Amino acid sequence: MNPTRHPTRPVLPLLCAFACAVIAAPAPKLAPHPDASPNTHAPGEVDRLELVPFIVADPAILPGIVVDETAATLVGKWQYSMHTPPYVGLGYLHDLRADKGAKSATFTPEFPRAGWYEVRLAHCSNVRRTTTAPITIRHADGETTVRVNQREEPPHARLWRTLGTFRFAAGRTGFVRIGNAGTADGYVIADAVQFLPVSAPPTSTP
Repeated sequence: MNPTRHPTRPVLPLLCAFACAVIAAPAPKLAPHPDASPNTHAPGEVDRLELVPFIVADPAILPGIVVDETAATLVGKWQYSMHTPPYVGLGYLHDLRADKGAKSATFTPEFPRAGWYEVRLAHCSNVRRTTTAPITIRHADGETTVRVNQREEPPHARLWRTLGTFRFAAGRTGFVRIGNAGTADGYVIADAVQFLPVSAPPTSTP
């Protein structure tokens, strides 16, 4: 035995303790959405411990305009979960894989000024998610709907996925709506939407 080496510590218990500490800590100034069903998992009961460090407990520290699920307008029954990190704030909502086509979560920001914004969607990922979540963006030039594969890990901080860059008018004139129509293959996740101001519209490549 090499006397200069320290004894190996059990990694899993340390990760579990870290997960419990991070997940149990309440996000500042946030309260669960009153129209959503409560989380049924115990604190620290997660399926991917290695992603716990990517949780953003306080949306206020993020750049741009961030609308959390706690401020979304919900249609239908949604349920909280913290089982699969990462997420923003208190956790994320899922559609219980039920009542397909009858549920939505609408995220409406307050734009201080008109301009172009990169729109990002936050969602955790695993094999139980849908591959066809319909996301509708209402912007100054109309509406755009994209389908998101929520089984694929988002590329930005393992949490955020870019939906596109769009022009918005000032005020509460636009939104992002997550639906669950055509998603029989899995759960739909609703967590947060981020609007990052950009200086110019995107240019097309010839």
